[in-house]
Amino acid sequence: MSNNSNDPGDIVTLISHLREEHRDLDQAIARLAEDPTLDQLQLTRMKKRKLKLKDWIARLESRLIPDLDA
Repeated sequence: MSNNSNDPGDIVTLISHLREEHRDLDQAIARLAEDPTLDQLQLTRMKKRKLKLKDWIARLESRLIPDLDA
């Protein structure tokens, strides 16, 4: 499956995988934040990755919305 696919089925599948990764990162961030030996750099990188995933999901979801000519 290509990231540039226009097939709605491929896009939906990719969104599902990205949401799962986003959810996993969220849980890992929560666990890391509880750690008294917190690695701030790792936490920052994970948060940036999570934001990138959120943006990527939003872009893919917008591709699923049909264009309407006004």
